[in-house]
Amino acid sequence: MKNNFKSLGEKLRNIREEAGLTLKEVSKQIIIDTSLLAKIERNERQPTKQIIKQIAKYFNIDEMELQKDFLSDQIAYKIIDEEADLSILKVAEEKVIYLKKVNNEKSN
Repeated sequence: MKNNFKSLGEKLRNIREEAGLTLKEVSKQIIIDTSLLAKIERNERQPTKQIIKQIAKYFNIDEMELQKDFLSDQIAYKIIDEEADLSILKVAEEKVIYLKKVNNEKSN
């Protein structure tokens, strides 16, 4: 499995394990409960933006890359949960373009 197709939780677990750190060590450093970090790594809980920021800082990795993983996980799970067709992504892309345009027009 290519790294960019792993879930955020899997990616975080790999980063932690490659650094040779335990859940307890990392959770202590980023100031969250060990069980919460374990649930995030197992994709049972979603991290907050603040937790993503703390993890990125602690491991010195790109916060935006983790945010991208987080958001793509949310989209993928939503499509799976709704049993939606992947064509919905094209519609969503078009809506994002439209909504950005509308928001830009409002702010000008």
